Amino acid sequence: MSDSGLLSEAVQRGNILRLALAQALAGANAVVIFATGAIVGDALAPSSVLATLPITVFVLGMAACILPMGAVAGRYGRRTAFLLGTGLGVLAGLVAALAVMVSSFAWFNVATFLGGAYAAVVLSFRFAAADGVAPERRARALSLVMAGGVAAGVVGPQLVTWTMDLWPAQRFVATFFAQALAAALSAWVLLGVRLPHVRASQMDLAGGRPLSVIARQPLFIAAVLTGAVSYLLMNFIMTAAPLAMHLHGHAQAAANSALQWHVIAMYAPSFFTGHLISRWGATRVSAAGLVLIGLSVVAGLQGLSVFHFDLTLILLGLGWNFGFLGASALVLECHSATEKTRVQSFNDFIVFSLMAIGSFASGGLLSAYGWRSVLWVSWAPLLLAALVLMWVLLRARLTAVRA
Repeated sequence: MSDSGLLSEAVQRGNILRLALAQALAGANAVVIFATGAIVGDALAPSSVLATLPITVFVLGMAACILPMGAVAGRYGRRTAFLLGTGLGVLAGLVAALAVMVSSFAWFNVATFLGGAYAAVVLSFRFAAADGVAPERRARALSLVMAGGVAAGVVGPQLVTWTMDLWPAQRFVATFFAQALAAALSAWVLLGVRLPHVRASQMDLAGGRPLSVIARQPLFIAAVLTGAVSYLLMNFIMTAAPLAMHLHGHAQAAANSALQWHVIAMYAPSFFTGHLISRWGATRVSAAGLVLIGLSVVAGLQGLSVFHFDLTLILLGLGWNFGFLGASALVLECHSATEKTRVQSFNDFIVFSLMAIGSFASGGLLSAYGWRSVLWVSWAPLLLAALVLMWVLLRARLTAVRA
């Protein structure tokens, strides 16, 4: 590492490669839970209203563990947090397999909570890619790591399809064992990551601003709200989609395929999203993401065929990529190097706390009122985020004119 705190280009490339590969392996954790969670939940839960509770618990696990994992990263370094998270990922797969074998809804929720804790650590991969990287290259580093999710989009759903019936007596048991193995492989990959580390004592000496001051920045408010709404609606709609397809008579293989194309759409644009952010700005890219999410809702309201579900989930994935990565790039503009761990963890905590609400609400809405109600309700948070983002854009233009 140079005196300026920047890593050498060779180390940067190695980190990005390893983090992208770990992102791909870790993506299987989330894909498996989203593909099976509502279906297994529907089979094990005492009421169909609780079918999506395991996915809600997954999101709660993310929200509950973001700040503690951020504290671990701040005190002991990001790599320690990475290894702790992957260990929880291994446990998630093993406990889920046990839950299915003993037909325990409670244990299945424990498993998805552990999976959420693992996902909380995975969230920091994108920010870790920007550590030790020059400011003008951070958005690209962040997006390249997220591009690792393309492999997860292919591997995750196929992992479910290939393994769900390998244990004939208990469907999905082999899938959860494979999920545990993927987490173990991710831990091995992350052992080679080399990142700069600012200890908590150094952060205190540097006198970083209080979170209350940082959180009042208009740019931070816009970043958090856009990221939260992008993830909230992605999860809100995606959680309900596999179960909705099942309820409308579509095969499990069709739901797996729809989820596969959704995840590919989530991550494939990451190969060039960083370039778009550098060229057009994070705010405009975030706004494009919200527009695409709106188009996904429109597509879903047009019909109930496999094609309509596929199109909805593909547009939703594209919108999530632009919205969430644009928002993440905005967060990088809101803090100094010594504030990064606290601010990034705080941002993700807000995003996924709000996302948990949407995850649980989607199951109840779907059960009580159907798929179209899930889509119509999506307009409220989407329009709110769009208005706040427009406010920030206009405010920036007025500031530029006055200057």
